[in-house]
Amino acid sequence: MERNRLTFEHILTPAGILSRQSVLIDDDGRISALEDAGDRPSDGFFAVPGMPNAHSHSFQRALCGYGEAAQSKGSARDSFWSWREYMYRLAKKITEQDLYVIARQAFGEMLAAGFTSVAEFHYLHHEADGKQSPAMAQAVIAAARDTGIRLLLLPVLYQQGGFAQPPAATQSRFVHHEIEEFCRLLEQLSDTPLGIAPHSLRAVAVEDLSAILDAVDYVLGAHYPIHIHISEQMREVEECIAHHGARPLEVLAKHAELGPRWSLVHGTHFSQDELALASASYCQVVLCPLTEANLADGIFPATDFQRLGGRWAIGSDSNARIDPIEELRLLEYGQRLRDRLRARLANEQSLGATMWQQACDGGAAALDMPVGRIEVGCFADLTVFAQKGALIGPAAEVLADALIIGGGRQEVAAVYVGGELRARDGTPVGESQDQEYAATIARLL
Repeated sequence: MERNRLTFEHILTPAGILSRQSVLIDDDGRISALEDAGDRPSDGFFAVPGMPNAHSHSFQRALCGYGEAAQSKGSARDSFWSWREYMYRLAKKITEQDLYVIARQAFGEMLAAGFTSVAEFHYLHHEADGKQSPAMAQAVIAAARDTGIRLLLLPVLYQQGGFAQPPAATQSRFVHHEIEEFCRLLEQLSDTPLGIAPHSLRAVAVEDLSAILDAVDYVLGAHYPIHIHISEQMREVEECIAHHGARPLEVLAKHAELGPRWSLVHGTHFSQDELALASASYCQVVLCPLTEANLADGIFPATDFQRLGGRWAIGSDSNARIDPIEELRLLEYGQRLRDRLRARLANEQSLGATMWQQACDGGAAALDMPVGRIEVGCFADLTVFAQKGALIGPAAEVLADALIIGGGRQEVAAVYVGGELRARDGTPVGESQDQEYAATIARLL
C-alpha cells in the first residue's frame, strides 16, 4: 500500500456515496485529491470520515460498571446527582500516571470504534495532594499522542459548587479560585491545541464570564473553541431560574457573545426559545445520547432543532460505552420513541449518510479543525468498515443506513488519522495495554 494513496470500494463524501475511489494524501496528512480507482486493488470496503468526538471525560472510562446498583432503602432515588458521588470518589484518588493509563485506554477504544479526534473536557486538574500542576493535563496529552488520536484539550474552569455556592471538598481537584491560576495552566499547555470550558453556569458565575474570556484572550488570542455544559438536568434548569430569573441559555446569551466557537453540551432541556437562540447564534449543540440515557438526563428535542437548521455533534462523554454508531442510533431512536414516528433525522435521500455527515460537520466545528469530511484540504481521518454483518447485502446507496440501523463498532476494519493506520479490526495498533489498565482499575476501585 502506498503511503499517499488509499483505495476503497465506496466512500462517503459531502456529495453522497461514491464507488471505486482513491484518496490521495499529502505529506501533512491531508487529502490532496479524490480520483477514480480504476483497477487498483482495494484497501477497504466502505470508508467514511472519521467521527470527531466532541465531548469526552476520559477518566470516567474507569467508572464503567460502578454505581449501577439500586440505592439502599431510605436514601435518595438514584440519579445523575447520586452518580456524581462515585465520580468524586474516583477523582480523589487518581494520580497523573493513573490518568495516563485510563486516558490511553479510552482514546484507544475511541480509535478502534471510529472516533478519530476528540475534544477532551478536562477538569481533573490538581495533583492528589492538592498541588497545582500541569501534570494531569500533560498525562492526557501524552495519552493522545501515544495512541495517535487528534486532540483538542479543553481545560475546564470550575470555581463554585452550585449557583452562588462554594465548592464542596469533593470538588477541590477541579477548582481554580483565581482566573490567574487558570491562565497559568493555559500558558503551560500552549504547545497543544487548546480551547477552554467554563464548566457550567452552576460552576462559574456568569457575571464574571466577560472578564474571564478577556483574560483567556490574552493567553490564547481572540479565537479559540469554548465549550460549556448546559441544561443537562431539570434541577439545574430550575436552580438557574430561581437564581437568575431565566433559563440557562437565555442567561448565557445576556453575558456572552454566542457564535460558532461556542459548543453547548447536552442542552437536554432547552425550551423552544432556547433552541431558536442556539440555532440563530450558530452554536453547535453537542449530544451524548448514551451518557444522557445512562445518567437519566432526558431526550434532546433534536427534530425541532434540526428543523430550525441547528448544527449538532456527538460525544462519548462518560465513556461507559464508546461507539459513534450507537450514539447516532440512540439519538434517532429516542426521537422515534418520543414522536412515535420513523426517520426523524433523515432527509429525502438517507438516514445514515445524513446523520453521519451532520455529526462530522458539527464535530469539526466544535473542535475547530479541518476534519470530518472526505474532501480536498481536510485531514485524511478515515473510518473503514468491512463488508460483514449489517453491510452484507445492501446496495451502495443505503450502506450508511444499514450501518446506523444494524451495525456497530464490530464492523470497523481500519481507522486512519492523517492517513496513518491507528486501529485495525477493533484493536488499536501497538502493544496491548489492557493488563496495566485492569490493574489500575483494581487498585483505584
